[in-house]
Amino acid sequence: MLNQVVLVGRLVKDIEVRTGENDVKYSFITLAIPRSYKNHDGIYETDFIECVLWNNIASNTAEYCKKGDIIGIKGRIESRIKEENNINKTIIQVVAEKVTFLSSKKEEENN
Repeated sequence: MLNQVVLVGRLVKDIEVRTGENDVKYSFITLAIPRSYKNHDGIYETDFIECVLWNNIASNTAEYCKKGDIIGIKGRIESRIKEENNINKTIIQVVAEKVTFLSSKKEEENN
């Protein structure tokens, strides 16, 4: 069996690194990824994919990437159950195992 995903998209907002139990660093990010085809109205729709980054990956990505930058993520899909108001809710997210910095808005503006 295989659980692997590769995504390339733009960061929706600046990254905020948090510290959890045992001083583990983490951050939640959202990637905006346009679909490769147009819908029936002739518009390219965009998917917003939630990802979690841990430890050095979270710190390095927050240091070098800002809102609008294009990054690549290689990771796995993970699901968990969260209880809200006595209702179980399934949360699905991508856990980043590797992040590649592809381009920044700053570089594009300078060119």
